[in-house]
Amino acid sequence: MTSPGNSGHASPTSGPFGSASAPASPRLRTVFWTAAITVIVLDILTKALAVKLLQPQHVPHQIIGNVVRFTLAYNPGAAFSMSLGTYSRYVFGAFALVALYILWRLYRSSQPGDVARVLALGLAWGGAAGNLLDRVRFGTWGRLGGGVVDFIDIGVGDVRFWTFNVADSAVTVGALLLAWVLWREDREALAIAAAEAAARDSMPGKSAAE
Repeated sequence: MTSPGNSGHASPTSGPFGSASAPASPRLRTVFWTAAITVIVLDILTKALAVKLLQPQHVPHQIIGNVVRFTLAYNPGAAFSMSLGTYSRYVFGAFALVALYILWRLYRSSQPGDVARVLALGLAWGGAAGNLLDRVRFGTWGRLGGGVVDFIDIGVGDVRFWTFNVADSAVTVGALLLAWVLWREDREALAIAAAEAAARDSMPGKSAAE
């Protein structure tokens, strides 16, 4: 983005990321890779169109009045214009690789019924990969501006959100969906634990034994 103008499924012996050697079911593979590849393709296409059609930089093109605009900008750092100078490309690229690995391990540790969880991971993985590819293509975009291509500009008047792209949107949606899935799993685990505790307390002869 550019600034404006353990779930309970991992086995006890597999660690927090589960077992990366256990292959995901065909259904989960389809969900994950369809989401990830769709995001990557859309991100590449929209960034290429933005570079071609929205020149010069920082000139807004109204889409829905002044609320939704397309404004080309290049971000050499990370979200919220975080930057480490000339090393930004390499440092944030390394962070992206670590994130991709963690998301992939979480995907591989998912159980057959974890469709929503895998969809969230696929969206986030695709978004992270999209921006990483942009950093790898720094030589191409760099001739024009030097950084990740951002162009979606939302706000009211002079109050604008950070300019972002399709990859950023996918990461955000994936993170929100994953948070909701993990919250739901925690609630289910607590409900099961409470039911088991209630069942133990109501067992015949328990009071006498105590």
